[in-house]
Amino acid sequence: MGRRLLALSLVLLAAACAPASASPTVRTVRIGIHYSAFSLAVIDVDPGETVLFVVSNADSFDHDFIIGDQAVQIAHERGTEAFHPPRPGEITILAGETVETTYTFGARDLIFGCHLPGHYTYGMRGFISVG
Repeated sequence: MGRRLLALSLVLLAAACAPASASPTVRTVRIGIHYSAFSLAVIDVDPGETVLFVVSNADSFDHDFIIGDQAVQIAHERGTEAFHPPRPGEITILAGETVETTYTFGARDLIFGCHLPGHYTYGMRGFISVG
């Protein structure tokens, strides 16, 4: 019994002294929407970084927040999806609401924009610089 207790104690001691596994950190970026404009025009991120976007809509009508490359933005500009269910990088923010989305970035620059009729063309978009 003494050897088992000693062996168990050594196992527990080794586990207690082992380095903790590094958990990935998530950075929060807050974006406001007012007068059909985003409060940020450029966001800098690192490749592989995960960002929690907290988007608050102070306007009296809805907006969306779509992250993607030029092809994604064109598809949404031409699309018919009136409401975006929460998925990474695609949300609808109702008037007066705050909504969150999390996105993990790869190695290329992206765009974020709103695709309510005329908003993207009006300039309701921004740039995400990766690197």
